[in-house]
Amino acid sequence: MSEYIVSARKYRPQNFDAVVGQEALTTTLKNSVKSGKIAHAYLFCGPRGVGKTTCARIFAKAINCLNPTENGEACNECESCKSFDEGRSYNIFEYDAASNNGVNEIKTMMEQTRIPPQVGKYKVFIIDEVHMLSKDAFNAFLKTLEEPPSHVIFILATTEKNKILPTILSRCQIYDFERMSVQNIINHLKGVAEKENITFEEKALSVIAEKADGGMRDALSIFDQAASFCQGNITYKKVIEDLNVLDEDNYFSFVDLALTNKVSEAMVLLNSLLSKGFDGNNLIVGLASHIRNVLMAKDSQTIKLLETSENQAKRYQEQAQKCPTPFLYTALKILNQCDLSYNSSSNKRLLVELTIIEVAQITQKDDDAPSAGRSPKRLKSLFKKLLFNQPKAVQQVTVADGTQTSAAPTSNAAGTNIPQQAKSQLNISPRNTAGKTTGNGSPRQRLKLSSIGNTFANLKNANDTNGNGANAANEIGNQDETNAFTDSELQLQWRLMCNRMPKQMVGIASRMRNMTPAITDYPNIEVAVDNQILLDQMKNIQERIKATLAKTLHNGNINLKLRLADETEIVKTLSKNDILELMKKESEPLTLLCEKFDLELS
Repeated sequence: MSEYIVSARKYRPQNFDAVVGQEALTTTLKNSVKSGKIAHAYLFCGPRGVGKTTCARIFAKAINCLNPTENGEACNECESCKSFDEGRSYNIFEYDAASNNGVNEIKTMMEQTRIPPQVGKYKVFIIDEVHMLSKDAFNAFLKTLEEPPSHVIFILATTEKNKILPTILSRCQIYDFERMSVQNIINHLKGVAEKENITFEEKALSVIAEKADGGMRDALSIFDQAASFCQGNITYKKVIEDLNVLDEDNYFSFVDLALTNKVSEAMVLLNSLLSKGFDGNNLIVGLASHIRNVLMAKDSQTIKLLETSENQAKRYQEQAQKCPTPFLYTALKILNQCDLSYNSSSNKRLLVELTIIEVAQITQKDDDAPSAGRSPKRLKSLFKKLLFNQPKAVQQVTVADGTQTSAAPTSNAAGTNIPQQAKSQLNISPRNTAGKTTGNGSPRQRLKLSSIGNTFANLKNANDTNGNGANAANEIGNQDETNAFTDSELQLQWRLMCNRMPKQMVGIASRMRNMTPAITDYPNIEVAVDNQILLDQMKNIQERIKATLAKTLHNGNINLKLRLADETEIVKTLSKNDILELMKKESEPLTLLCEKFDLELS
């Protein structure tokens, strides 16, 4: 039985034409060989398994070939080529910087650079994973790299170019290797399968190529594993079973169910996948990747960003035609948030289930249906909708000309219903509503205060004209209204009136808020004022206060009396220290605690 060699080694390219997916780089290297313009240092960088070390070996072999071909390839017949193929070349050295990263190893290599090549033109030193060299090793290598002997060429290879010193980078020709495309990997695997007499399904090779994540070496390793598991017949079902990969059909099903808001079916599908041992986070990440591909397939300009087979790309395009773009954006946002929160969640399954439910209800039209799941923002908007759709009582409001009109009450900041026209009478400085529209798109009608009745502002003008409200009866335009009111309604309207007083009266308004008006002999109202100065100030606007309360309470027969409060009625405002002292008197343990630990208020 012949010795088994893994595909990654058996089918490793031996010339530039056999390298997959790096046409631009191999063409440049071949042209360098043909022209004889060889630099003294090269840096090959890129992800793993894309051909960096392979190209370095082919290039080293080609520049030492005694009879290179016209297109820059090695002849494979001269002594230099044969010695390289047989592993006995003394002109090409390969070092692994991961295990030889010290200063001593670099100094030993530098000593070898002094000896000229025995066969061929150059001594080539290939240093793999060069970013693993220590800082001292880099410094020891720097001088030789800058001015090496004419017969020495360095080829450095790395997967992490960012870890290499800028002084090293500036002395090298840099070649950036690209990740392999899925289609390139599939085509190469087809050739390997034909040479090995292995039957395959192209969909199965597509799964292997996507799993390799752009690395040809990884793809060949997975191919060997799948070929062993499938016994020479690589099928899609066996590959996803062997690699524990979620079937792409499940993702298509999830999106179809979400578009039709079939939450129950989506939850059943999710449960079946979790019961098979698939990780919830991997499922969310896979679904996000699938929706991203659907989004890319929606536009002909972005479809080239799909890293999948041609047949799979067609399926993405078909589903993209059914998916609204806002749905895809929102789903990606929800899935990404779940991915970010997954590791910190104490109930990971519940998090995944809630995410699937939310995705399945993005396009749900009937927002008010019972048991319709939604995010907190949606619930908030629903509550607002339910609140403002409640029927409101119609109230009679008397306008300036004495006629009465019906007006639906509007909710104010305190949650109390006030007719819109009466509310306008209390607005001292109405907000600028120019340019605003109503919900149906029509311009919002602005109410003119002069046509509604007296406000607190023009009551002031009346007082100034009539001498402290001499014609108070003329100021009250609703003397025919006799609506009953209670103490609680009176106190509420009193506070609202204080809140609407002009800015120049903010001082007296803040003191009036602390007062409690009361009904003495209905509809007579009495207000006890703390001091004489405040009482004099309030008497100047007494008739304005009376007129405003008459409008808001819908009772034009009220009388307002202001008087100086008795000493027993004045409640002292307690400071923090006063409150603490009262608590000490009522609680002996608190007193002992404060004395024991010498506590005081900060």
